[in-house]
Amino acid sequence: MTSTIRVKLSTMMFLEFFIWGAWFVTMGTYLTKTLSATGTQNAGAYATQALGAIVAPFIIGLIADKYFSAQKILGVLHLVGAALLWYETTVPTFDGFYPGILAYMVIYMPTLALVNSVSFKQMQNPSKEFPWIRVFGTLGWIVAGVIIGWLGWEQSGTLVLTFKMAAIASVVLSLLSFTLPDTPPVKKGQKTSIGDIIGLDSIGLLKNKSYLVFFLASVAICIPLAFYYNFTNPFLNEVGVKRAAGIQTLGQVSEFAFMVAMPFFFVRLGVKKMLAMGMLAWALRYVFFAYGNAENNYWMLIAGIVIHGVCYDFFFVTGQIYTDNLAGDRFKSAAQGFITLATYGVGMLIGFYLSGPIVDHWQTSATSHNWQTIWLIPGGIAAGVLLLFLLFFRDTNQIQTKPGLDIEEPSAQTEI
Repeated sequence: MTSTIRVKLSTMMFLEFFIWGAWFVTMGTYLTKTLSATGTQNAGAYATQALGAIVAPFIIGLIADKYFSAQKILGVLHLVGAALLWYETTVPTFDGFYPGILAYMVIYMPTLALVNSVSFKQMQNPSKEFPWIRVFGTLGWIVAGVIIGWLGWEQSGTLVLTFKMAAIASVVLSLLSFTLPDTPPVKKGQKTSIGDIIGLDSIGLLKNKSYLVFFLASVAICIPLAFYYNFTNPFLNEVGVKRAAGIQTLGQVSEFAFMVAMPFFFVRLGVKKMLAMGMLAWALRYVFFAYGNAENNYWMLIAGIVIHGVCYDFFFVTGQIYTDNLAGDRFKSAAQGFITLATYGVGMLIGFYLSGPIVDHWQTSATSHNWQTIWLIPGGIAAGVLLLFLLFFRDTNQIQTKPGLDIEEPSAQTEI
């Protein structure tokens, strides 16, 4: 990979996540304060992410992988996305806002796979080269939050500017995309079934009882996860945290730090303990939020944000590695697609639609909520999932080279 290509790919990844982080974190506050949206409406807007995640594999599998170069589709989607984001700044009501954000997320979510495809095509050793490209995505998300906090858009009621900032960045990424190295369709001329797209070939993995427990736990843990995405920023602003969007970027800093440290933990803890610690972190996070405040217990709010690295990396990244090792070479891609669709699609969708009515139910006035009760609900869900996981998951020394067939390979799983 030449230096020029490396810089282009790093910039592409930076902009990809800068665009998302620019509006996604603070959208709940914008909808509540500017468009007078209810908690249920707020949750519905965030649920478009899950709907986009469900639709994305079909766009990639039926269009991107068969007919067009990845970098060209990336450019077109971000150009259309820029227009949709700018349009969102012109609508005065939630009813006008929702169709636009739904259309945008259906367009944006496929680009997450496209930037990976473009990157991998240029790499000879993705396991070593990709992390140094992907880290710029985390940096982009952090920079977006820092800018919003530094400019005080939350306190000044000008969060509409976040959508304009994201739209401009989307135009820049669109133009950059057309200069990226060619990434031709990988399945041109091949037949693709719905089962291929959603990873049904890997469904046999569920015959493994421990993997079934992990799979169900993954879907269930996404329910409390949705509460975090939906309402953390409105919560922090409501309780008086200054520059909340900037403070929330500590979660991404933590995510990066724990990602680097994961090989160390893997060797010493193993799969079951890693997954359990991730779920425990979700429960602790919501306890911190429930009893924290912007005064004496401000540290608890910070702790609830900083623990994000354990919440995400220890469960979701560990789960991806566990799935990859269990599936075997033939079913790796199908298994990853299947678990992603189940978690970020189905699990998050349930969580988004469940969280909104709960927040509305515990609203105490036009501008305040009983946040302690609200946060203890997802905390309780996470604790319940953890308990069931500990009771029924067995970290055996078995992998499956073909779904449904157990084959002993003593060191395949415990030495990840």
